[in-house]
Amino acid sequence: MPDAKQITPLLLAAVAFVLISTVAAWLVLGPRPGEANRSIGSPAAMPDAEFERRVRAYLLGNPEIIAEALQQLERRQQLAEATEAQGALKMHAEELLRDPASPVGGNPKGDVSLVEFFDYNCPYCRQVAPHMAKAEANDPKLRIVYKEFPILGPNSTFAAKAALAAHRQGKYVAFHQALMELKGPTAEKTVLETAGRLGLDLDRLKGDMADPAIEAAINRNLALARALRINGTPGFVIGKEIVRGAMDLATMEGLIQQARGK
Repeated sequence: MPDAKQITPLLLAAVAFVLISTVAAWLVLGPRPGEANRSIGSPAAMPDAEFERRVRAYLLGNPEIIAEALQQLERRQQLAEATEAQGALKMHAEELLRDPASPVGGNPKGDVSLVEFFDYNCPYCRQVAPHMAKAEANDPKLRIVYKEFPILGPNSTFAAKAALAAHRQGKYVAFHQALMELKGPTAEKTVLETAGRLGLDLDRLKGDMADPAIEAAINRNLALARALRINGTPGFVIGKEIVRGAMDLATMEGLIQQARGK
């Protein structure tokens, strides 16, 4: 159950509605077997203030109902979000898997696609990067789709634009891996130093970074992530599964095999 400090006013309002509806229904329909002695009367036969007083007294006397209502509300929200995300997955499948602006690694003709949404300043993305490399090395039929998803500030946006610009020089994967291996923050200086170290044409890189098409590609990724309810990094799509957050190699390879139908 969520901590009380984390419950938003909107959630509280929803819970209050659920609780009042539940108690009102209980009052109208009557108590369950064994609860006759706890009946507090019919709402139709009492003023609103008296009805509210009795509802309040009932809830205070039966606080477990609050926990039950919160748990039920959370389950319903999770189910609704999962259903919505799966619908979005089908609706945006082409954009997710075949957007020409999204670099592809591994085997471009592989039978399973692993899509990652990431930010170069995300420590969890850096932690999972070796797992990605290992999964690729272990599976010659794995296709990897890189979705630049800069959500951690201007430096992240700069790095994402530089990476997509490096893609135009045929060095995306090398550049991506180098940025993921950085020990400190990914800032403009370190991004350009990394590009120079890899032999990229810096003047061309900077010119391509200013191309509106690159910004448009990033904006599509941001919108796609929202549709899939991926609100943090890293985020993955493997087959029909959406994974929000980092995962270990065993989990990653298990989902790949599941998508493959094995």
